[in-house]
Amino acid sequence: MAYGSADEMVFGTAKQPVSYGFGIKVGAGRVIPELNYAPRPGKEKDPESLRKEYVDYIAKDALNRAVTVGFPDVQLETEWVSQMGNPKMATPVVEGQKAICEKFHEEYGINCAVRQTIPDQREAEEGYRPGMGGKHAYPEALFQCAEIACENGADVLSCETLGGKELADYAVTNGDITAFLFGVGYLGSIDMEYVWSQFVDIAKKNKVVAGGDTNCSGANTSMFMAGGYLDNDVQRTFSAVTRAISAARTLVAWECGASGPDKDCGYEGPIVKSIAGKPTAQEGKNCQCAHCDLQGNLIAQCCDLWSNESVEYHPEFGGSSVQCWLGSIGYEVSLMNTAIQCGQEKTLRDLYMISDRARGPEGYILAYDNAYQIGKAIAENGDNIYLRAKAAGLTAAKLIKGGYEGKEIQLTNKQLEVLDVIIKDLEALPDDEDKFFEYCDKKYSELVPLYDKKNYGL
Repeated sequence: MAYGSADEMVFGTAKQPVSYGFGIKVGAGRVIPELNYAPRPGKEKDPESLRKEYVDYIAKDALNRAVTVGFPDVQLETEWVSQMGNPKMATPVVEGQKAICEKFHEEYGINCAVRQTIPDQREAEEGYRPGMGGKHAYPEALFQCAEIACENGADVLSCETLGGKELADYAVTNGDITAFLFGVGYLGSIDMEYVWSQFVDIAKKNKVVAGGDTNCSGANTSMFMAGGYLDNDVQRTFSAVTRAISAARTLVAWECGASGPDKDCGYEGPIVKSIAGKPTAQEGKNCQCAHCDLQGNLIAQCCDLWSNESVEYHPEFGGSSVQCWLGSIGYEVSLMNTAIQCGQEKTLRDLYMISDRARGPEGYILAYDNAYQIGKAIAENGDNIYLRAKAAGLTAAKLIKGGYEGKEIQLTNKQLEVLDVIIKDLEALPDDEDKFFEYCDKKYSELVPLYDKKNYGL
C-alpha cells in the first residue's frame, strides 16, 4: 500500500505526482480541472471541419474562459470519436490542440495540457488481438491510434479498453457475480496487461505520459443500470461489488508502467490510488451533463483531477457548453485548493465523503476508509489477478453487510438478498486459479456465445 493509513489520502496530493504539458503538475499539491467534451454531430464529415470544432471552437473557448475567470490550470480531454481512427482526421486535431495550449501558456501563463483518450472499438466476435481475422482490423487500429496520438502532440495517453465486456454484459443482465469476476477481474486483467504493456512502450518512445484506463465498459454499465432509488433492474449491492472487482483490473495499467492520472470515469479511483499512490482523475456532481450518480460529492474526496465527464459542444445562456461546464468544475477545484492552502483539506474531504456515504452501497465502499480496506485486500493477494479480484469483491460485500448490520446504511430486502448470494457465491469459488478458469471456461462457453478464450491468448 502506498499509504500507511486511509487518513493520509486527500485530494490534490499523490505519492507519485506527475508533470507534463505546459506547466501541469498533477498530485503535487493542488487539484486540476479536466474538461471533457464532444463535437456536434456532422462535424466529423471531413478533417478540416473536425479540426475547427476541436481546436478553433472547443479548445479556444475553454482556454478563453479559464483565462477570463482566472483559473491557473486546465486540462483538456479529447475522447476520440470513431472517425479519428483515420490518421487524416486525428492528426490535425491533436496537433492543433497542442499548438493552442502552447499559445495560451506563452501569452497568459496559464498551465495547460491535453489528454488524448483513444477509442477501443474491438469486438469480441471479430477478435481482440491483431491478426484474428476481423474485417475491421480494430485491434490493429487500437495501437495505430496510440501511435498517432503520441507522435502528434498528446500530453497524456489514455483509453477505456473493452477486455471482458462480453462477460460483464452477461453478468450485469443476469446478476451473476462469478461471470463478472471472470470477465472483468480475470480476463479483463489479462487484456489490460496485453494492451498497456504496448501503450506504455509507445508513450515512452514519444516522451508522452501514459495515464491509465478504467472499467467504464463493465463497472460503469453496472452502476448506470442499477441507477437510483426509482430503479430496480440491477441491485445496487451488485453494482457496488462489481466496482470493487473492477479496481483490480484498472490497477494493471499502472503495473505495466503507466504513471497516471487514470481516467475520470473510473469511480474505482480511490481504491487504486490507495494501492499505488498515483494521481487519480474523478468525476461526480459536476458531471451531470453526462450522467447521474449517487456519490457526486463523495468521489471528490481524494481526486487529483476533477472532471465534468463529457458534454456536447453547443451554446448555453452563459456561453458555450464547454465554457459553462469548465466554470462548474473550475470553481469546485478552486474550493478544494483553497481548503489545501488553509490547511482544511481533510475537513472538506470528510464533508464530501460524509454527505454521500450512506446514500448507496457503491458510495459506501468508495468512502476513502472503506476504499483503503479494499485496496489492502487487493495488495495482500499481489500478482494473482484472480485471487486479488475475488478478495476485492468479497471485502466490498462484507463491508456493505457490516454497514447494514451496524445501521450505517439501509438496504432493501432485495438488495440484502442479492448481497448474501454474492458472498455465498464468492466464498464457494476455489482458491486455485487454474480450477477457477476451468470451471468458468466450461460454464460461460455455453452461456455467453461471444466468449472466446483466444481473445485473451488462452
